[in-house]
Amino acid sequence: MKKTTGFDRSKTRNWHPATQAVRGGTWRSEHGETSEALFLTSGYTYDSAEEVAARFAGEEQGMTYSRLQNPTVSMLEERIALMEGAEACRTQATGMAAMTTALLCQLSAGDHIVAAKAAFGSCRWLVDHLCPRFGIETTVVDGRDNDAWEKAIKPNTKVFFFETPANPTMDIVDMKHVCGLAKAHGITTVVDNAFATAVLQRPMDFGADVVAYSATKLMEGQGRVLAGAVCGTEKFINDVLLPFQRNTGPNLSPFNAWVVLKGLETLDLRARRQSENALAVGKAIEGRVARMLHPGLASHPQHNLAMSQSSACGPIFSFVLDGGREQAMAFLNALELVDISNNIGDSRSLCCHPWSTTHYGVSEEARIDMGVVEGMLRINIGLEDPRDVIADLDQALTKVGL
Repeated sequence: MKKTTGFDRSKTRNWHPATQAVRGGTWRSEHGETSEALFLTSGYTYDSAEEVAARFAGEEQGMTYSRLQNPTVSMLEERIALMEGAEACRTQATGMAAMTTALLCQLSAGDHIVAAKAAFGSCRWLVDHLCPRFGIETTVVDGRDNDAWEKAIKPNTKVFFFETPANPTMDIVDMKHVCGLAKAHGITTVVDNAFATAVLQRPMDFGADVVAYSATKLMEGQGRVLAGAVCGTEKFINDVLLPFQRNTGPNLSPFNAWVVLKGLETLDLRARRQSENALAVGKAIEGRVARMLHPGLASHPQHNLAMSQSSACGPIFSFVLDGGREQAMAFLNALELVDISNNIGDSRSLCCHPWSTTHYGVSEEARIDMGVVEGMLRINIGLEDPRDVIADLDQALTKVGL
């Protein structure tokens, strides 16, 4: 591969997804390094005053400041955009920085946003608390109900915001219908795709305008760094999102970008193996728990829709124990192999109690309304042998009387 081939869309767009994840966006310096170079620099120097003036004026290409451009970060952005099938991408320091940027860059006082009620706790906080502080009207709906989206539309509705599968209830949104509805009304659709990534599900294929990520999760995949990303058209990224990001500064560090680049090389392998493992684990314990929330299982009420939108079920699912918080906590404390942790997408199996962790900041009323109950547990299935994970869950369930 030549030094700049990774940025040549005329070639890279024809590569298969696994190849894009390994080589897309690669730019080699004059040294011809095999692995992507790590550019740890805050600023850049110039050969003349005229050169730097031309760069700041947008008349000449080149780096100006690492809050705006960095070679390592640019490689990651091109790779994610290529995998997503997007024209452009901008990365952010965290997943929540990405969600905040994707919304606030395009919303103003007097605008209205419609959001699915089942969402990550911090995303609900954005909708329930932050947006209203700036005069942005919000409405939450049952994302599974296609009619609810249409009924919620107002003359000032600017954005539809949802994640599918939803965290932690695993609700599925009919992306083709909801995104089509949004386009018919001139509404921008923002989809949080962190649970699946472009390897398993590409929301833009179903009409989504903007796709946002916590790259901390499956993209990085090994619990090392925080990162976020927003994908969209060049016009949206450059004209709408970039001015907000340039002047508020939620940018990603070059080192974290480099770590995520390395994670993307194995994303296809990890996401598919972890999906297989999650399906095996879900089948093994389904009969032992009061309620299973696993889109890959036929028992999930939206199983067919989920599988029509995704090529695999993903590594994450939830289940409910009848004994409420006490039994859920006892189950976590009985685990020996699986870690108690609120992260997801990791190569290690992790389990947490959403009521008291990821959704603790959401009001009790909202938690109950979205289906997060005290007996719910969310689990991320990793790359361990699934037989060992099943054995650990089996002994923990036995210890709590199940």
